[in-house]
Amino acid sequence: MAVLPLALQDLINELGKLPGVGPRTAERYAYSLLKRSPDVSKSIARSLTGLHDGVKYCPKTFALIASDQEISLLYSDPMRDKKQVAVVEEPLDVVAIEKTGQFRGTYHVLGGTLSPIDGIGPEQLRVTELVARIDEDGVSEIILATNASVEGESTALYIQKQIEQDGLSITRLARGLPVGVDLEYADQITISKALEGRQSL
Repeated sequence: MAVLPLALQDLINELGKLPGVGPRTAERYAYSLLKRSPDVSKSIARSLTGLHDGVKYCPKTFALIASDQEISLLYSDPMRDKKQVAVVEEPLDVVAIEKTGQFRGTYHVLGGTLSPIDGIGPEQLRVTELVARIDEDGVSEIILATNASVEGESTALYIQKQIEQDGLSITRLARGLPVGVDLEYADQITISKALEGRQSL
């Protein structure tokens, strides 16, 4: 015998398919929507329905853009430095860097990281397109801004080997201890990178 009405259980099941949403969280989200005005659910449904038609990837940077755009404004803006490219794993990494207001170059989104266990090899990433951009835009600096994970590090190393050439500076985002974190709570990779990147006082 079903404990919950089918419509509510269906929503819980669908929400549970999202990353990071376990069964209890899915139940809370679904029940929260049920308690609110039906207009809230209708608004969310409209957003979901228009999601895939309203968003596409920039053919140059592979960042997310509106479907009526030709190319990312983060690339076409004449104030952006096309000779400096930050290579990131996913489109939302672009958002994180842009929020700092410190970067005036452009981006290249790989679409993931090398992960043989998940069947993701170099051919699934946009490395070939990156190599083409280096030549087309006369890129002088590539900033490898992949995550400080095993996959992120191996991806950065692979890209470095693919693009090494005279006149091209290849840099990596600084790694180390975040402000406010006690040493005892930091993992080994973070502490190792902090030691490697230590500065004179």
